[in-house]
Amino acid sequence: MTDQNQQILLAGRPEGWVEARHFRLEQGPIPEPGEGEVLVRNHWLSLDPYMRGRMSDAKSYAEPVALGAVMVGGTAGEVVVSRDPHFKPGDQVVGMLGWQLYGVAPGRMLQKVDTTHVPLAAYLGPVGMPGVTAWYGLNAICEPKTGETVVVTAASGAVGSVVGQLAKAKGCRAVGVAGGAEKCRYVVEELGFDACVDYKAGKLKDDLKAALPRGVDCLFENVGGEIFDALLARTNAFARIALCGMIADYNTTDPYCMKNVRTVLINRLKLQGFIVSEHMEQWPVALRELGGMVAAGKLHYRESIAHGLENAPEAFIGMLKGRNFGKQLVKLV
Repeated sequence: MTDQNQQILLAGRPEGWVEARHFRLEQGPIPEPGEGEVLVRNHWLSLDPYMRGRMSDAKSYAEPVALGAVMVGGTAGEVVVSRDPHFKPGDQVVGMLGWQLYGVAPGRMLQKVDTTHVPLAAYLGPVGMPGVTAWYGLNAICEPKTGETVVVTAASGAVGSVVGQLAKAKGCRAVGVAGGAEKCRYVVEELGFDACVDYKAGKLKDDLKAALPRGVDCLFENVGGEIFDALLARTNAFARIALCGMIADYNTTDPYCMKNVRTVLINRLKLQGFIVSEHMEQWPVALRELGGMVAAGKLHYRESIAHGLENAPEAFIGMLKGRNFGKQLVKLV
């Protein structure tokens, strides 16, 4: 064990695009766990779009990260010291210990995981928060029926890739939207979607029309903006929309003005936003299904990996700009 902790702190609140100057790397002592607490050496750090919202002090569903505080984030690592009888050194755990090498948390805030058949990093992706997000939004909100068309935006990402595969397993037609020919090939050829529209090709409306001859019954929306607007126009009557993310607007000072909102009324759509952490009662069922699928090789995923905590800010900025392929992680050991 090294004798120093490394942490990345929030140094400033961005207006528009996040820049490296909004973060600060610091070193300090390794924290000591108190009674009922556990010290963890983080092996993996998860980078996710929601973190952009936590950098802002605008009103939201969660408190912002304070200036000078460790950036929030999911982690997976190994117990070093435990003062909780339910954990022992060497246990593999996931938690929310943030952008740092070592973290302390109450035992009740950590989840012990089995890495026999599922890699540790996967507990931050398809068998973690992104996977449960996909599972909940699809099953609880979209409620797809066999033969229906399910559309997923950001289809090659950590959430979208799982949504499409779960939809296929339910007998649905899965259509993705992704940025670039390479990502669309991956979505169709490796993930098994029926079609994928490249929104960067410059023919968004025409390509959506061609890919969706029977319209949209379920939409899992991760992007927002022009893509969401164009898909609203393709919805069928009584379609269901799980509004998971609006990444197109996270870094802009001039949000896109929706033109097809009246479709919600005309087609009697169900449109529901959700925060997966508000539905913890569903996590055990979701994780059992997702873990079983990954262990059996029935749920495919891809990871983009940055190496070293010091490279987390650049990887995060790249993810917000769509440079990542699949789940964005930082390897800390």
